[in-house]
Amino acid sequence: MVRSEKTRQFIIEKTASIFNKKGYIGTYLSDLTNATGLTKGSIYGNFKDKNEVALEAFRFNYKLQTEEVLSQVNKEKKADKKLLAFLDYYKKEYEVIFENGGCAILNAAVDSDDGNVLLKQEVIGKIENWVYRVETILEEGIQQKELKEVNALEYAYRIIAQIEGSIFLSKTLSQPSILLKNIELLKQDIELLKLN
Repeated sequence: MVRSEKTRQFIIEKTASIFNKKGYIGTYLSDLTNATGLTKGSIYGNFKDKNEVALEAFRFNYKLQTEEVLSQVNKEKKADKKLLAFLDYYKKEYEVIFENGGCAILNAAVDSDDGNVLLKQEVIGKIENWVYRVETILEEGIQQKELKEVNALEYAYRIIAQIEGSIFLSKTLSQPSILLKNIELLKQDIELLKLN
């Protein structure tokens, strides 16, 4: 059967939030057929197996969550403003993220840890990309004499770990205040990092 890019995209869009909510292991073929209205044959005519659908669904969820935050960050010129834009995105959009099942990276990382090797590799790549972006913002800020000297890589890990951990706790405990308070603490840290 010839794969149709339009049908593949339809399947991905219809199933992405299901994978993010139910997990990549906990999503069954029946979930895919129910969400799309397509048969098992139509799904497997467009994808090798459920793991391939899961991988593409993760990519879709990741893109959805990163396009807007990158758009906000890229509007800023100074390093501290870029970091604050990143944090403000989570402050403003956490409800949408939670409604879609939570952070795509966090969910896929936990779900693929010992199962789907391809998905785990994809998640690792996205985390490395995220760390690199934050680290680069910090390094540029240090070079431009906007920020104090810090170990940019360690600081990037700290920011990301605090955001991801806060999303995990806030969503699991149904207490958004955990995320919001930690965002404010991170913003205070960034203010202290400024040279001017």
